[in-house]
Amino acid sequence: MISTLRYHSYQHPSPAPPFTPTESSILSAALRHVPSHGFSTTTLSLGARDVGYLDISTNLFPRGVFDLVNYHLVTERLRLSQKVDFSKFEDGTKRLSTPAKIRVLCAERLRANSPLINRWQEALGLMSLAGNIPASVSELAKLSDEMWFLAGDDSHDMNWYTKRATLSGVYASTELFMTQDTSPDFEETWKFLDRRLDDVKSLGSSVSNISSYLDFTAHAFSNVLRSKSVPFF
Repeated sequence: MISTLRYHSYQHPSPAPPFTPTESSILSAALRHVPSHGFSTTTLSLGARDVGYLDISTNLFPRGVFDLVNYHLVTERLRLSQKVDFSKFEDGTKRLSTPAKIRVLCAERLRANSPLINRWQEALGLMSLAGNIPASVSELAKLSDEMWFLAGDDSHDMNWYTKRATLSGVYASTELFMTQDTSPDFEETWKFLDRRLDDVKSLGSSVSNISSYLDFTAHAFSNVLRSKSVPFF
C-alpha cells in the first residue's frame, strides 16, 4: 500500500489541548506580570497567587519559565485564525493575494508580542537554551504552517517545505528586529518585514525534503539569535 504524505496540520488528528485548565489559568495570569517582572519565577508565582493557588503550584511546569514563553507562543498561534479577517483588507473587486495574506498574518502575530516587547529578548534567550531549542523550533514550524494554511496554501508537493522554511526565517528575523525597534507603532519593523518578504520571492526551491526543511528551520532560528548576540548555553 502506498502511503500519502500529510503535509498540512488539518490532515492530522486533532491533538489534545496543549494546556490543562489549571495550567492555562496560572500562565495567562502570569503573562500580565511579565512587563514588570520579566520572564521569571517571580512572575510564575504571582500568576499562581492571582488565581488562588499556592506558590508551590509552579511545580506544575517542569520546564520552569520556558513554559510561560511556550504558552504565549502556542496560544497566540492558535488565536490567529480568530483574529485575522482578510475581508477588512479587500473590496468587492480586489481580493488579497496569498503573499499579501502572509504579510497580514505575520504582522498580526508580531503585534501580539507588543505588550511584552520590552521583555521579549529574555524570552528569546530562554528559547535558545539547548534543552528548549527543539520545542522552540517545533513551535516556529507550526506557526509557519498555520500561516500558510490560513493564507490558502494547498500545496501537496515538496514546495511545501520550501515555503515553510523560508517563512520561518522571515518571521524569526523580524521578531528579533522588533525587540530593538523604537519607531512609532513599530513602523521600522513593518518595513523590515516587507524587505524580508521581498527577499524570499527570489529564493529558489532550495529546501526539497523534510530533513533539510527541519535543518533549515533550526538553523534559521539559531542564526537569527546569534546575529543579535542572544546567548546560547
